[in-house]
Amino acid sequence: MNAEVESLLALQNDDAEIRELERKRAALEPRRLDLERRRQVAADALDRARHAAESETKREHELKTRVAEHRHLHERNVSQLESVRKSRDAQAAISQVEQARRILAEEESDLQAITRRANDQAQAVALQEQALSEVEEEQRTVREQIDREAAELDAALAAARAKRVSLADGVGRPLLAKYERIAARRRDRAVFPLRGPSCGNCDTALPLQRRSVMARTGSIEVCEGCGVLLYAAE
Repeated sequence: MNAEVESLLALQNDDAEIRELERKRAALEPRRLDLERRRQVAADALDRARHAAESETKREHELKTRVAEHRHLHERNVSQLESVRKSRDAQAAISQVEQARRILAEEESDLQAITRRANDQAQAVALQEQALSEVEEEQRTVREQIDREAAELDAALAAARAKRVSLADGVGRPLLAKYERIAARRRDRAVFPLRGPSCGNCDTALPLQRRSVMARTGSIEVCEGCGVLLYAAE
């Protein structure tokens, strides 16, 4: 077996290692995405709870402002009523006082209801914050493990790819281009030894003359059946 064939086989082994490392690296992403999906569910629930709480708080603030205005109006109407001397004016003032009192009573009742809802929403926010914190804490160890595995695989890939560059230097450019084209198409082994008189991949028989040349010169041929590269093993 000549040196170029040995380099090509070593390159093929390194490519197989790279593909396996890439497969393992890619397999980490679904795990990471699943963790993020579950965290996002909790985060979205917290966002909804905060939005609802902010809405109730805003309504509570607006209603408190109106209640304060109507309470002031009611107090002014009562003061005016106390200063009225004429019966006709007193009747109008009493009507204004009663109307302001009804409005104030309704708004105070609404304010109590909104305040209860605002308190409930604040509690809901606290519960969702706790739920998100628990999810993140539960995932922390798993995420750290995935990050470690990813870092280890990235380092291994970098080393294997650097090694591949060195191994590729031992293969002639025409043969390297042919190998890479076949390997890219198959996403698997591209170089096989002859198995007796036949292709080691698909068992297509090669003519005796071609086999003799391969054995004598160490040349590499393309299988007419499956298109892989063939060499004569010693």
